[in-house]
Amino acid sequence: MDRRRLVGVLLVVVSAASFGSGALFAKPVYAEGVGWLTLLTWRFSLASALAWTWLLLGTERRAGLRRIDRRRLAITLVLGLVYLGNSGTYYAALETVSASLAALIVYVYPAIVAVLTLRLGRPLEGRQAWAALGLALVGVVLAIGGIPTGSAPPLAGLLQAVASPVIYSIWIVCQAWLSGERSDRVGDASAEGADGATATALMMTSTAVGFWLIALASGAPVEPARIPGPAWPGIAAVAVISTFVSIQTFYAGARRIGAAQASLISTVEPVWTISLAALLLGERLGPIQLVGGALVIGGVILAQLRRGVPVHEPVGLAAIRIADE
Repeated sequence: MDRRRLVGVLLVVVSAASFGSGALFAKPVYAEGVGWLTLLTWRFSLASALAWTWLLLGTERRAGLRRIDRRRLAITLVLGLVYLGNSGTYYAALETVSASLAALIVYVYPAIVAVLTLRLGRPLEGRQAWAALGLALVGVVLAIGGIPTGSAPPLAGLLQAVASPVIYSIWIVCQAWLSGERSDRVGDASAEGADGATATALMMTSTAVGFWLIALASGAPVEPARIPGPAWPGIAAVAVISTFVSIQTFYAGARRIGAAQASLISTVEPVWTISLAALLLGERLGPIQLVGGALVIGGVILAQLRRGVPVHEPVGLAAIRIADE
């Protein structure tokens, strides 16, 4: 393996681990009495500040900001508001659903995207892709159905966990459609990569503003003085590691090894979350849930192992990954 590819693989692994750690950082924050709305308001406020700093420090990145037209600016801001729904439902679910189970449920989004693209994008092709879709769906059913009796989280929490990948899938398909993907072609991944820093900063800002408006309207305790001191390290970790670092490392890794391979390597994300949740939080999945998790991950891997696709080719929706949660 050449050095460029090795660095790319390592960057994507770091990205997956960073994304997957968000649930683990959030649990101690909740334990301090801080709710998901307060957490996410500050998550995207801090992350957007870092994103703008990163954007303005680079000459090429500043040029990308100057290139953006009004239409793409408006679309990017709207997508940031749509992403609010994905992140909000996931972190709301984490208040009652274990990090392990939430990670498995959310990771079904590639299967949902596959269904949505039958009408709106580049559809599944071949038996292998449909087999991958079936595996992922069966895996999620087993993961939820295998919850031991008496330890099941509230129905509202499970519904929020299920809603998150649905909203995220809609976000992905809309993003791909707006970048030029259709049933007969993929979008302009090179352009997306060149202006990724601008899009990230704008979307994070839009999401942050949305959460601030909701928090202030609902009376959520978002003022710094009302947030317990011990909660701030977790909030900062979600913002810096699970948002800013994870996005930047994924973009950097995908540019070196290709979006398809980067998406494949990102399959380690739920494995990372489940493993650390067991070590740090004492969470345990039942045997049926473990089988379900293996099927979900296997389905995602199978979907990415498509013959005849070079690693540098932009593979439509696989090229888009702002954040899982």
